[in-house]
Amino acid sequence: MSQSRSIIVFKESASMEDVRHLMDEVKQNGGHITNVYDSLFKGFAAVMSDTQLHTLQSAAKFRSSVIDYIESDGIVTTFA
Repeated sequence: MSQSRSIIVFKESASMEDVRHLMDEVKQNGGHITNVYDSLFKGFAAVMSDTQLHTLQSAAKFRSSVIDYIESDGIVTTFA
């Protein structure tokens, strides 16, 4: 099963309880939380199955969703 590294960003109206609830859901389905963001924005980074990622992406499309958007997580390098 293929795995994806993603950053899930929540809407400003989302509570930290909303964030914790979704993090628990990711972990219960075999995903791993790699970072939690709560200062500049509310969200977390996770490694999860592609199936789980697609489920979150589908949920994010609903207006009532607490998810603002989902981005791929990766390493960024610069060259001078």
